[in-house]
Parts: sequence; structure tokens; C-alpha cells
Amino acid sequence: MMELWATPEAWAALLTLTALEIVLGIDNVIFLSVIVSRIPSRQAKRARQIGLALALVFRILLLSLLVWLIGLTKAVLTVKGIAFSWRDIILIGGGLFLIAKATHEIHAEVEARDGDSDAAPKAGAFFWVIIQIIIIDMVFSLDSIITAIGMAQDLQIMIAAVVIACIIMYVSSGPVARFVTDHPTTKMLALAFLVLIGVALVADGFKFHIPRGYIYFAIAFSAAVELFNVLAKRNRKKARG
Repeated sequence: MMELWATPEAWAALLTLTALEIVLGIDNVIFLSVIVSRIPSRQAKRARQIGLALALVFRILLLSLLVWLIGLTKAVLTVKGIAFSWRDIILIGGGLFLIAKATHEIHAEVEARDGDSDAAPKAGAFFWVIIQIIIIDMVFSLDSIITAIGMAQDLQIMIAAVVIACIIMYVSSGPVARFVTDHPTTKMLALAFLVLIGVALVADGFKFHIPRGYIYFAIAFSAAVELFNVLAKRNRKKARG
């Protein structure tokens, strides 16, 4: 075991895979930040902790089922000449769920601003949030771990990278969630990102790969523009005050 970590190749693989897992975890953090914003802050923190703990558990569990995971990439269904594996079917289902959820949230946000909204969280909202987090954690974990298997061969390196990435996701999710809650316009932007991510997952399921670099560049650029808008709004308030 110690011999493995004594090689520079192992550390290079760990750094590369950790960076990849962090990037792939952005989707998870955005979804968590949006979904917990509709419940009270105390429950939101607990839901975020449960969600990220489940993300870690799912990823380590999937890593321990490598043979089963590899089997998920084999074709089980062919439609009009296109072969679909269980991975493809799960990605399509998860992508459609994300698109539907983001569209529903956008509708709820617009109605809430128009006036007569029932903004108070309903009983059982916390458990419904947890169920949604579990569904999306499973989809993102599957995509993340299958990517990891293609990059690294040693299970220890993959588990270490996943644990580090989940810790970073946990540390960053709190500030991101607070920012989304405090600034309604950023929530709409985050929901638009979820639609974009959902489309990318569905496209992957249909064998049309959209390079994630394009998506993350669009997210980063839009987030930077929104950050400048928030700062400008804050400066205008100070000037009036």
C-alpha cells in the first residue's frame, strides 16, 4: 500500500483525478444549492450535509462494484440503430429529471414574484428534498465514477480522489447555497445551468457528447457577469445610503 504512494505516477493520477472529480462535482453543488433554498435554513444545512454524505457513500459504493459498473456500459437495448446501455438510460432519465425540476422551479420563482405565492414550505418538504438529492446523487455519482475508472487503475487512488473532492464540495456548498438564497437572480441563473446540465446528460445518453468544457465555460462566464451585477447593485445601495 505504501509503495503505491511512493511513486510520482500515483500522485500525478491522484491530482488529475481529484481535479476532474471537483469539476464534475460542480453540477452536484449547483443542484444542492438550488434545491435546499426552498426550505428553512436549519433544515437546508442538514439536507446539504445529508446530500453530500450520500454523494460520498454512493461514489465509494460504486467504486467497490467495478465489475458491475463496467457491465452497465454494455448495450442492453437498440432503437433505430442506436445501442443503449443501462448507463445511457440512467443518464437520459437523470437529465430529463433535472430539466423538469429546473423548469418547475423557474415557474415557481416567477409565480412567487408575481404575488400570491405560498412561499411557506409545506410539511414533508424536507423529506422530498432528500429524495430528490438521492436521485441526482445517484446519476452524478454514476457518471463521475465511470469517468474515474477510465482515468485511474488503482482503487485506492480513486477512493482518495473521491473523498478529497467530496470534502471540497462540502466546504464550497455552504457559501454557494447562501449566495443563491440571498440573491434571487443568481437562483434563476443556477436553474438555467441545471437545464443546461440536464440537456448535456440527455445528449450523453443518446451518444452525442457535449464537451463539458463548453458548459463549464458558459457557467463561469455567466457567474462572473452576475457577480459584477451583484457588486454594482451593492455599490448603488451604498451610494443611496
